[in-house]
Amino acid sequence: MDHAADIPDVFDPRVYAAGVPHERYRLLRDRHPVAWQPEPEIAGWPAGPGFWAVTRHAGVVRVLRDHRTYSSWLGATQIRDPDPADLPFLRRTMLNQDPPEHGRLRRLVARAFTPARVDAFAGRVRERARTLLATARDTAEDGAADLVRTVTDEYALLNLTDLLGIPPADRALLLEWTVRVIGYQDPDDAPAPLLGPDGTPLNPRSPALLGEMFAYARELAAHKRDHPGDDVMTALATAGLDPAELEMFFFLLTVAGNDTVRSAAPGGLLALAGAPDEYRRLAAGDVPVERAVDELLRVHPPVLSFRRTAATDHELAGQPLRAGDKVVVLHASANHDERVFTDPGRLDLGRTPNPHVSFGDGPHVCLGAHFARLQLRILYEEWCAAMPVPELAGPPKRLVSNFINGITRLPLRVSGPAG
Repeated sequence: MDHAADIPDVFDPRVYAAGVPHERYRLLRDRHPVAWQPEPEIAGWPAGPGFWAVTRHAGVVRVLRDHRTYSSWLGATQIRDPDPADLPFLRRTMLNQDPPEHGRLRRLVARAFTPARVDAFAGRVRERARTLLATARDTAEDGAADLVRTVTDEYALLNLTDLLGIPPADRALLLEWTVRVIGYQDPDDAPAPLLGPDGTPLNPRSPALLGEMFAYARELAAHKRDHPGDDVMTALATAGLDPAELEMFFFLLTVAGNDTVRSAAPGGLLALAGAPDEYRRLAAGDVPVERAVDELLRVHPPVLSFRRTAATDHELAGQPLRAGDKVVVLHASANHDERVFTDPGRLDLGRTPNPHVSFGDGPHVCLGAHFARLQLRILYEEWCAAMPVPELAGPPKRLVSNFINGITRLPLRVSGPAG
């Protein structure tokens, strides 16, 4: 395995607090497109065996599409190895399954997550965007507001709970669970981790720490069977899932469904704040908003990495890999691959074609991509209609994570003439 000194570290979650390490990614793409990364102990989280980081677009797409060579089931999809005792539990979710088992569950939930059901929420989503933006503007101090706290966290959470059919009184629970699972690497974003008997932190995805969420899922499903509605949880509760499958679907939709938009929305606004001329093109209607959404997703993918496990000995980009090796794709690197994207560091809201991998590729492509795009499109449309040119009013703060490309603070100017 190549331990060359010129291979930069892209594992340490603390690196990402300063921003996506694009220069490190570029070096890897150019010199080591499949690069060995050690996994040292960090902040109490135990060391791991290391993994192969895949940084070029072609390699990332190959790994995501070839489930026979790169398995989600063998070792699940997080960089850190799960506790072996937790692995059977983690394999209950379709995220950690391979075809054909994965396809059965995906088809069940796809029938609940239809584009027609999603599109029916567009009016409610637009009204929510208008209300949150107006409130942020009207309550701003010195003309500025933290858009994460005042707009995007609420926007993502409430849109998802509407779609799922979560009673309003229970909605804060979903944000609490999301922060616990997604923000666990960030000492400022999550509560202190619970420790196991050996003093090491417990994985927030372990069954021991998800009991509260699962109990709620069972209670909500029972309620929906007695009081059905036109929502995703009603569809899942009546889809013939066994209790464990239902619990894991609720976990996946709650966390992934919330955090995709929770990360992408402020990331897109931050990108627009850094490119005012591109924003003016959008506000003037000179570029289709759907195309702009994809470009903002390209430059700020909500997910930074996903892990697979090699099922066989093989080569990837000339690098020999052994069965059992961890293989980690880096979405933000693939989205900036000069072999695919002209001038990838420049925000071009009219970019086409735009084969970004922000929602993945292959059998695990994001099931909620249509809902995420709808929410992002409406938010940017409403910003253009009522708000000034996005302009930073202070430094943003990023999530300490090598998994989620999160923004935890985004101070923007919110008063002044519409852009």
